[in-house]
Order: sequence, then C-alpha cells, then structure tokens
Amino acid sequence: MISYVTLGSNALPAARAFYTAVLAPLGLVPGYANDHIAGFGPEGKPQLWVCAPYDGNKACIGNGSMLALDATSRAQVDAVHAAALAAGGTSEGAPGLRDYGPNFYACYFRDLDGNKLAVVCRAAEG
Repeated sequence: MISYVTLGSNALPAARAFYTAVLAPLGLVPGYANDHIAGFGPEGKPQLWVCAPYDGNKACIGNGSMLALDATSRAQVDAVHAAALAAGGTSEGAPGLRDYGPNFYACYFRDLDGNKLAVVCRAAEG
C-alpha cells in the first residue's frame, strides 16, 4: 500500500548519519540516495526517504504527524530509542507497553529536524 514516506530535513548529511545509526537495529540500511534524498529500506518495499523540501522552503514538522515503524522484538524498540538519543534525537516516550493493545510495545522520539517517529512491536514478550 505504501511505496515510501518522506520526512523533510534542513541538513541532509546530518539526517543521513542520524537515520543510518537509528534504523540499523531494524535492519534498515541506506539504499537509494543522491544529493537531495537519503532513502532507507530495500528496493521494492516501503521505504523512508529523508530529503530537503522540493519547493525549496525550509523543512518543518507537521503537528500531529508521526511515522511509525515496525519492529519484530521489544529489544529492537529499545535499541532504536537508545540509538536515536545517542545520535542527537530527543525522547517523546521511553520504550514500554502502551494502551493500544495487549502487546503494543513502543517508543517515541524526534529526529534532528523535529520530526516525530515511533517504533512499535506488537509481538508478545519472549
């Protein structure tokens, strides 16, 4: 259903380094890239693209907008949150169970440009 999602950045080299570190625990590595876009995820699957806005204006965050990424284990959620903070991101919610379902384990953070992301594992602990 989704081909790719874009997040705006005002400093693409820093954003590329941030997402390379943060997405590594999920097995997502840099893929498609040029001077304007850093893409993460396998070709032919949904990808995350980080780029400067096409219209040339400053990238800005959307209030109420958030990208949620799947994790296969709670350990991955923990690792991504730690990587995000180590890479200069800010926490919007430490890893833990949420009230969205019996096994909804998630963390929330903001990237260097203020974009909000979540990483979610819906598998039972074990």
